[in-house]
Amino acid sequence: MTTPKELRYSEEHEWVKVEGGNARIGITHFAQSELGDIVFVELPEVGTELKADEPFGSVESVKTVSELYAPVSGKVVEVNEELSDSPEYVNESPYEKAWMIVIEPSDSSEIEKLMTAEQYEEMINEG
Repeated sequence: MTTPKELRYSEEHEWVKVEGGNARIGITHFAQSELGDIVFVELPEVGTELKADEPFGSVESVKTVSELYAPVSGKVVEVNEELSDSPEYVNESPYEKAWMIVIEPSDSSEIEKLMTAEQYEEMINEG
């Protein structure tokens, strides 16, 4: 299982990739493997204001529906529309094709509070 070192991670299994002043967000390889085959992804619209640790959408697998939690606060500036037609990308490519939203963070210090890849791996290995 891969945990890209350049990303930050939340306890709710979202990853964050800092790109300039924005944060690209998706769910981790571990999360998608726990959920099983993803059949539907629900995401917010561009312009939606999100608060850290609050739900911003959901993923539905053959087993369950799981909430997605914003790892940082901010405004949604981009949404991955491809996931509505191809939710299987979440299983096939959680860090590349299956990014979910891009946020313009309202407080970039929130990103620094997220886990490093090493800290995230420790958390999932203890679970």
